[in-house]
Amino acid sequence: MIEDDEDIRAETIFALGELGFDAQGFGDAASFYKAFAVQPCDIVVVDIGLPGESGLAVVAHLRAVQRRLGLVLVTARGELEDRLLGLREGADAYLVKPVNMRELAETLNAVGRRLTAAPPENAAPAPPAAATWRLLESDWILGDPEGRQMALTTSERAFLACLFRQRGTEASRDDLIRALGGDVFDFDEHRIDAIASRLRRKAAKLGMRLPLHAVRGKGYVLAN
Repeated sequence: MIEDDEDIRAETIFALGELGFDAQGFGDAASFYKAFAVQPCDIVVVDIGLPGESGLAVVAHLRAVQRRLGLVLVTARGELEDRLLGLREGADAYLVKPVNMRELAETLNAVGRRLTAAPPENAAPAPPAAATWRLLESDWILGDPEGRQMALTTSERAFLACLFRQRGTEASRDDLIRALGGDVFDFDEHRIDAIASRLRRKAAKLGMRLPLHAVRGKGYVLAN
């Protein structure tokens, strides 16, 4: 856990220990990076308002260099735009302080299950059958026709898997909501657009021209 408030950090580490987690706390990004280089962990819980490097920058950096890592933002910033930004940067979950320790524990367990289901980092990718866009490594990696690859978060994986199932035809917003595990009657549809935007930005940074298009009033389509 990276949290600059010493009391919150100590209380959270103690509570997580009582709930069966092996947890360590750090007051800033620099001290965490030093420890992580020696002994990597499975999940990082990050506060946004850190001294020096912000929590959002930490999440973006870790997501870029380490796919097989859980990232949970815990912060006092509860506005919608803050939550969307955190998810765009690659966080698996976003919790607003004060956080119930049982909720944090269940969130960590859920992220842990995703990590357990993912293949090892050094697993050899399957050779492409043709020069096309494809999902690799149990759908956790998106590959383009030129062989470039992009790691996906849980929500990105679910979003793209739905599009690949309906390749060449639009996936409706209701289809995408259900793929994300949501309820079509009680779901913030802006989250769908946020995921699409994040995927385009991540792909562009890697030089990948993602053929993801919005279908006005309907949903999204992944072109052939």
